[in-house]
Amino acid sequence: MLPAHLPEAHLYRPGTGEPSLRWGIVGPGWIAGEFAKALKNHTNQRVVGVSSRSPERGAAFAAEHGLEHVFGSVEQLAAHPQIDVVYIATPPNDHITSGLAAIAAGKHVLIEKPFTVSADEARSLAEASRAAGVLAMEAMWSRYLPQASVLRQLLDDGVLGEVRTVLADHGQAIPFDPQHRLYRPDLGGGALMDLGIYPVQLSSFVLGAPEKVLAVGGLTETDVDSHSTVVLQHAGGGQSSLFSSLLSRTAMSATIGGSQATIEFGAGFYTPTSFTLRGAGHGDPSLDWSDPTGLSLFDGLSWEATALATFVGEGRTESPVHPLAEVESIMATIDQARAQLAAA
Repeated sequence: MLPAHLPEAHLYRPGTGEPSLRWGIVGPGWIAGEFAKALKNHTNQRVVGVSSRSPERGAAFAAEHGLEHVFGSVEQLAAHPQIDVVYIATPPNDHITSGLAAIAAGKHVLIEKPFTVSADEARSLAEASRAAGVLAMEAMWSRYLPQASVLRQLLDDGVLGEVRTVLADHGQAIPFDPQHRLYRPDLGGGALMDLGIYPVQLSSFVLGAPEKVLAVGGLTETDVDSHSTVVLQHAGGGQSSLFSSLLSRTAMSATIGGSQATIEFGAGFYTPTSFTLRGAGHGDPSLDWSDPTGLSLFDGLSWEATALATFVGEGRTESPVHPLAEVESIMATIDQARAQLAAA
């Protein structure tokens, strides 16, 4: 039987006691711009500087977003006394280097997904942050969106019964260009690392780490994965079927199936969205949920920034919503899938 109503989302709202931190951004690319706008418009956080290997790009980014400082390296940015936390938005291959540099300077770090290019690198960053006593967190914004909180409560309350299935897809039609970061293996490219990580993290969120990984798909001319279906076997018999692609745009939907009920997410399941909770029987009633906050698309990046500030204020060194051990586990799943695709 479905509940009479859906639970309220537990949100990381700005102005609820979290410290107002001063942020520095490493890498003035597109996602960094969206992040800077989200912080300015929807948080009590403040971006004060940016680092870039290109002085021109750094200066243009600073001018666009009203930043006080432009640095030529992550080391210079992290050493500045007016910066409390470093947001790393460079290509994945650089995350380990920039992350370690910021941690060595005693700064908290928020690192864009994927956290690193391998589970081994993720473990190294986690060990360094713990030893330094600073917070390290993957910028997996999906975990901090309102729907994630409601989903967690439904799972904890057993509303779905025995959860048996996770289905999710994320495909984008990215024109082939050997210089594009997604097609460059040296930059950590490939569909799984950039797009497939969203379905994999949802599977981990719902069913935990898999016991078995099976991947089938293909590679591009540059030897990154172009598309794949990854099937995960979980303890207790649960299964996940996860698709990602650089070749075609897909629905970007997700379904979580249980013995008592099913959740069907709207398009863009990893962004602020809606979902329907349906009873498992034919003709059973359903309940609809929509994000009540009014934040859409990349405004949703603000939730993870306020969450990080909250965790810092609580003296934490990692996110309780997306802990570093799970980040490492997700990277291990992707490591296995990519290895199978490369060996096929």
